[in-house]
This record gives sequence, structure tokens and C-alpha cells, in this order.
Amino acid sequence: MSCFGGRVSQDLYQNCCNANTICEFDGDMDNVKSEPIYVQKVFDAILINLQGMKTVQDQAFSPCIPAGHRVKRVIDIRCKRSFNPYNVDDPCNLKLDVNTSISGATFLQNGAGEHLTVVGADGNCSEKLIYAETDSCDEKCMGTPIFGTQNISITGNVIIELDLLLCDSCNNEHVFTVCANVNIADAAHPLVLTNFFEICMPSAVDTAFVPRFAELCNSACEARLATNNCGRDLAIGNDGCVHGNLIIAICVTTDTHCKLNFLKTSILFLFPFSLFWRYS
Repeated sequence: MSCFGGRVSQDLYQNCCNANTICEFDGDMDNVKSEPIYVQKVFDAILINLQGMKTVQDQAFSPCIPAGHRVKRVIDIRCKRSFNPYNVDDPCNLKLDVNTSISGATFLQNGAGEHLTVVGADGNCSEKLIYAETDSCDEKCMGTPIFGTQNISITGNVIIELDLLLCDSCNNEHVFTVCANVNIADAAHPLVLTNFFEICMPSAVDTAFVPRFAELCNSACEARLATNNCGRDLAIGNDGCVHGNLIIAICVTTDTHCKLNFLKTSILFLFPFSLFWRYS
């Protein structure tokens, strides 16, 4: 018997869908088995917001506005990150490269001097193992403070879209959208944001694994006309090509946390089965 049924989507013309949760039970409690659960506990975490600025002069937009039209005003400006799903190594993709150094603790290394990394929340080997002498804090059942510096290098492009209100010779108005692929920085000269932090590392005396150091970074962008004046910041060429002066803000949110990892043994499937018997 299936615990959940029904259609995936309630409406054939709906753009969203409901996921199917497949859960089956044959009624034999002997099939309910105990399994170890791998637990990650966040011991300490900080959330920091950073911002970088980029000024752009005489940026060309496409397509050209139709002949016989003039720009009356800018209705909206949108900014989004550039990303090529068919090539994640495309240099035009907006990329955040985080380089972190710490004091008061050490990132574990192998014999070749390479940092030991393990699988993190993003599915990649993005978490580092950290070690520190915690003897002075173990007796007090407290964590050990460590300090760090993060240098976030930003490279790649963003896509800017302008919604222009055009007016023809008969004063008929309509909205016309132009866009541009704007470079923020290249790999040779990245835009670097610096962040300082303090985080508490748990004691490793009674744990099964060495604590992990994890970083999660995400970015958003926002654009505006340089002086917020359409007449000063936009220029229309004889061929109808639009050029503009812009200010682009890259907003970066960084979550840095220290994890503790251990194993627990419990009845993994007992809880959902008890719900099944209760409500069936």
C-alpha cells in the first residue's frame, strides 16, 4: 500500500508540481531494522554580509531601439548572475572563490601539504578538518576560540536588463527591453572582499571525529543608473544603440560554521510506520 497517492500536478496547465513520496509497508514489523544515523551538529556559526561595487561606463546594450523612437524613461533595471549550465568552467560564470586562513587552530594536511577535505552540505569536498589544543578549555567544558580571515575573490559576468519606455513620433508608448552581459572582474584581476571572524571550536575529547570547518557563500547583484538620471546616464547612437553608465553592487552572504560529527543508532523507520498505523 502506498502512503501517499494522487497526481503529481493538480492542474495540467500548472507550471509547478507536487513531488511523489513513495512509502510502502508490507505489515511485517520484522522488516523494521535499526540503522546507524550519521549526525552533523553545528556547534557555532556566524553569518556575514559583504558588498562590492563596480562602476561601468558607456556600456552598450542590445538590441538597438527602433528607428523613429526616443527613450522617455527607464521603467525597471534587473540584474542576475551569468551562468552557463553546459560549462561550469566558463570564465563568464559569476564565481566566488573563498580563501580562508585561521589562527588558534590548524587545517589538517596530508604528507604532500594538501588540506584534507570531506563532503559538505553542497555535495562536494568543501569542508576542512580542523585541529587545536583544547586542553585548557576541556576542563571548563567550553570551546576554544579561533580567529580567521576570509578573502572572497569575485570573477565573471552579470546580465543587466533595462525596461525602456519608448515613444514614437505619434506619442505612442510601448515598453522595450535591452540587455547587456557586463564583466565584473576577470581571473587576473578579481574583485576581492575581505572578512574577519571569530568562531568557537568544540572540544574533541568525547567525539568520534575531528571537528569540521565549513563555509557557504552565495551572491546576489543589484544595478542602478550611475546618477539615477536617464538623460545623463543613457546615450542613444545614430543607429539606435543604447549606451549607459551603471553602478553594480555585488552582495555576498557568507555562513561560516564549525561542525561536530558523530554516529547514533536508532530505529530509522519506526516513526513513520507508527504514523501509518495510527492514521490508517
